Order: sequence, then structure tokens, then C-alpha cells
Amino acid sequence: MATEDSLHRQHTGPAAFTRPDPFTTRPTLQGTFGMSASTHWLATAAAQAVLERGGNAFDAVVAGAFVLHVVEPHLNGPGGDMTGVFVTADEPSTPVVLMGQGPAPAGATVEHYLAEGLDLVPGSGALAAAVPAAVDAWFLLLRDHGTWELETVLDFAIGYARDGHPMLGRVGTTIAAVAALFQAHWPTSAELWMPGGRIPAEGEMVRNPAYARTLERLIEAGAGASSREARIDAARREWREGFVARAMVDSVQAPHRHSSGMDHRGVLGLADLAGFEAGYEAASTVEFRGHTIAKTGPWGQGPALLQTLAILDGFEDRYLDPSTELGAHTILEAQKLALADREAYYGDTDVPLDYLLSADYCASRRALITDRASHAFRPGSVPGREPYLPPLRTEYVPPVAAGRSGDDTAGVTVDGGAAGRRGVGSRRHAALGIGEPTVAPTGETRGDTCHIDVVDRWGNMVSATPSGGWLQSSPAIPELGFCLGTRLQMTWLEPGTPSTLTPGKRPRTTLTPTLVLRGGWAVTALGSPGGDQQDQWQLPYLLRTIVGGYSPQQAIDAPTFHTTSMPGSFWPRTWEPGGAVVEGRLGENVIEGLERRGHIVTRAGDWTLGRLSAVVRDPETGVLQAAANPRGAQGYAAGR
Repeated sequence: MATEDSLHRQHTGPAAFTRPDPFTTRPTLQGTFGMSASTHWLATAAAQAVLERGGNAFDAVVAGAFVLHVVEPHLNGPGGDMTGVFVTADEPSTPVVLMGQGPAPAGATVEHYLAEGLDLVPGSGALAAAVPAAVDAWFLLLRDHGTWELETVLDFAIGYARDGHPMLGRVGTTIAAVAALFQAHWPTSAELWMPGGRIPAEGEMVRNPAYARTLERLIEAGAGASSREARIDAARREWREGFVARAMVDSVQAPHRHSSGMDHRGVLGLADLAGFEAGYEAASTVEFRGHTIAKTGPWGQGPALLQTLAILDGFEDRYLDPSTELGAHTILEAQKLALADREAYYGDTDVPLDYLLSADYCASRRALITDRASHAFRPGSVPGREPYLPPLRTEYVPPVAAGRSGDDTAGVTVDGGAAGRRGVGSRRHAALGIGEPTVAPTGETRGDTCHIDVVDRWGNMVSATPSGGWLQSSPAIPELGFCLGTRLQMTWLEPGTPSTLTPGKRPRTTLTPTLVLRGGWAVTALGSPGGDQQDQWQLPYLLRTIVGGYSPQQAIDAPTFHTTSMPGSFWPRTWEPGGAVVEGRLGENVIEGLERRGHIVTRAGDWTLGRLSAVVRDPETGVLQAAANPRGAQGYAAGR
């Protein structure tokens, strides 16, 4: 009989590793039929319903993803991006990346943005929009690996958009935070999200009939095609070249307020949309304690997790326990080193990843970790390469606040420290479009992102992180029911960097799902919202399950932490040297020990950090598991 012990070696971790709390907020689900887990219970339920009706994991994850567009509009949208990592039952040892990150439009040149009076890509507004890629990526996955018709898969999302769903309180909180911006500058967003001039209450039924009609029209585009695959491809063409593309391009023509405090037009064009297609790539991997960890390529931040694991792999187990002072300190220091390399080398360019993951290089990085917290920015040296050293700012004054132009945010300063990452001075609405990464050092969230994992009884497994295009990104497009994303803010306007804004190049995305393999079989799909924190919050899960023997729910429930000692990926791209944000449940002895070591610690509350979900499969027994985040009372797992 398969037990949780056989799946995760529970309580068989090293003697020095902190034992898991026997209480969990919910059980680790176990079964053999199929498992789904996501950041919203309705998306989880939709995905699981697909499995129950005979669909596979790919049918299920696409259905759940489009429900996320509807029920978590403050966290993701059709105008955004996604990345995924998956295996198929036919090739269970080959992790594949689903690439749903669009590039910069042809008009998105450094020269144009500088001419607009900018020194950073804005955090909100259409100038920050990459080519929307999420929808095309989901359709591609469904075409190639799913079994259901597009109409049936999208029925869940269409129903919630057309007929309504109970609104999350956090959606209302987000709308309230940007209400002044909507009313003063983005009237189409006010019309969509504040009907009648009021913000819907928590639990109130809300609808988005424009988005329902958008999905219906995409389905109709393939009505005359002769096969399931051809019908899906027709919908993809309609998205890229038809009514959706035309509406998106038309929407960016009028100048509108950006997070810079100035008004700009967007640069997205019809040729940009027609010329992009989502695709597949080989995963980047590293071996860690008998497991293979699979991530995106270094055009995303995923390999920073691989570098961190490669650095930590040279330590004894007692250095890897996130629940101890020694372990938390060692993990934070390793993360700083890997994230410095992310800034110095990562981008949609020729990245020396093999060297960055090599044993000798990682040993040299490991040797830099002492018993004191580093406050320095320390990228490594790669032969023949000059590491990029980004601006290291603890606060930022937008050009408009420096008196160059505009009138809406005069005198504004953005502080990168514990007090200031919550917004822009007294004009907080000007910065609130920055969305996904804005988990403040106090744990306060300005937006976030989504995640979904599915495994089926045949062994198909997928981990996916959709994001961008959240309601506070840019003005709503009334006829479509959504807005564009802001992923270009992850590029620099300085020339010669690995992630300089360049037409046709992808911004260095933070979206970073994870797949874990053991013995040539996929055993875990996991991920988390959280911007720069996504991999930082996944790392303790991996250490606790792989080294410490925790069950999935025990690892998700356990207290976590992250560093802020690196330039943020999102506007205004400040940092906090030596910063560490921790959950109070880590314990005063551990927290005070970190402070004695020189970490600048911010206590974020007891249940504030991490948004993980995970599904697990034992290839020997076929037993499946699922677990989801209790923080915020929103994530959920289901299965049998």
C-alpha cells in the first residue's frame, strides 16, 4: 500500500533537519485518478471537472487558465504572458518549456523611450506592453497535447464571464487602490471595473460579457475548419490577425497616463501581433540530491533557482534547513549570488548558462558565503564576458517628479526600503499598475500573479504560471474585456545590457514554473506567484521535500522568507542592500540570529509569504498528491 511516507520519505530526513509541524492547514490530497491545484478554487474546480469528464492534464490546465483570466483579473489577463513546463505520458523523462512570453514590438526602441522623457520603461501603460502571448500559448498546448475541442475547454471561462461569479475581496481592494487613476485617466477601465461609478463588494456577482463574447468569436473563427487542430489554429489566427489584434492596436493610439506620471501612446502594431507565435523549448536543468530540476531558459529568471541549488548542493544538510538560523542565512546568501548573476548575464541573448551552472564556478560562488550577511552586489566573473552592473538605487525619482514634464506626481519619490515599496508618495495610484512583483517587504501585495498545476492518471504533468495583463496594467479595451500587459518594464533603457529593450527580444520574465524529475520520471509540478520572490519561495519547498522529507502540504505551510538585496525586476527597480523579509513563524530566535549576522530583517506577519501549489506523482505506484497555499484563503487543490 502506497503511503505519504513512500512518496516523500516523510520524517526520514536528516536528523539535524527541523521536523515538520504535524498540523497542516489542510491535508495533502492523495489518489490515483487526477490532481489539480491553483491559486483560485474555481480554476482548480474547472480543471478537475475536465479530468472527471475524460480530458487529460493539458485539456484541464487550459480550461483552468482561462477561468483564472475571469476570476483573478487583478493577477492576470488575456493580454499578458505565461510560461509552463510539462512532460507527456509518452515522454515522461523529457521536460518541455511552453514559451508564452512575447517580445518587444518593432517600435519599442530605446531611442523612442528616451525621446518620451523616460529613463525606465514604465510600470503601467501601453508603452510597457510586450506582444501578448498567453492566449496563443494556451491554444498551442491544447492543439498539440490536448484532446478536447476549444469550445468545450473555454465553456467554463465563458460561463463565468457571461453569467457572473462571486468577486474576490482582493479584486475590490485592487480596484479601490487605482480608482482615482481609472476615473481621472483610464475611463474605459472605470466603466469595466467600476460599473455605475462604484466598486463591487466582496462576494458580489460580477460579469465581463465583453470577454465572454471575445472567446465566443475566437471559437466561431474555426467553425468551418475540418479538424480539431485546424479549428484551434483558426482561433489563433483570429487572435493574431483578426478582430482582437485590430482592437489591441487601436487601443494604444490615444495617449494615456503611465506610471511615469506622463501621458504616452503605445507602440504595439499589427505586424508585431501577426509575426509572433508561441512555441516550445528544451528545459534548463540541474541535478540536486538525486533529482532533476527543470526550468525555463535564461530569458526568464528560472535558472537562478538552478544556480542557487547548485551552490547549496556543496553544503551539508544542516546548512539547507530553512527553519534554522544557519539554514536561512545560507539560503539567503546563495540566493543573493544567483540573483546578482541574473542581473549581470540573463536575457534573451547568448547567456553562458553552462558555465554559470558548472561545478567549479558554483564552488567559487559557494566560497563567498561567510557567517555574515553580504550587503554587496556580487555577480561572478565569466571568461570573455563583462558582467552588467545595473543601477543600484534605494529610491527613485521619476522624470516627471524631477520637473521634466507632467503635473500629476510632482515631488514624488519611490523608496526601495521597507517603508517605501508600497507606493509612490502621496500619489500611490501612479505606481499601482506595477502589479505582479509588488509584494512589499511587509508582505502587502500590489497585484501578484497566478499559478496552476495538473497531473492526470496517465502521467501527463504540467506546471504553468500565467500573469500580466492584470486590470491595473493599462486602460481596458472595451470591446475585448481586457487590457494589455506590462512585461517590458523588465528591460533596461541602458545600451549593452543582456536585457536592454530591443525590438523582437523577449523581456527577462519573472514567470518561473518548476518541474521535478526523479529516476527519469516527472514527480512534481509546482510554482508560485510573487515576481522576484517566485523561485525564492519555491526553494524552501524543494529543500524541505527533497532533503527534509516533508509532505507537500507541510512544505507549503512552513514559514518562508526571501531577500530584497537585488534590483527589482519591476518599476521602479530599486533594491534594499542586505534586506530579508521573513514570516514571524520562523521564530524570534532564528530572526534575531539573522539580524545579528547583519541581515536587515522585515517581519512580514505569520502567514504572508509564498503562494505555492503543487501536484505530485509516484511513478512506481501511480499514487498522486496535491497541495495548495492557505495564505489568503484563495488557493485550492482538488483530486481523487
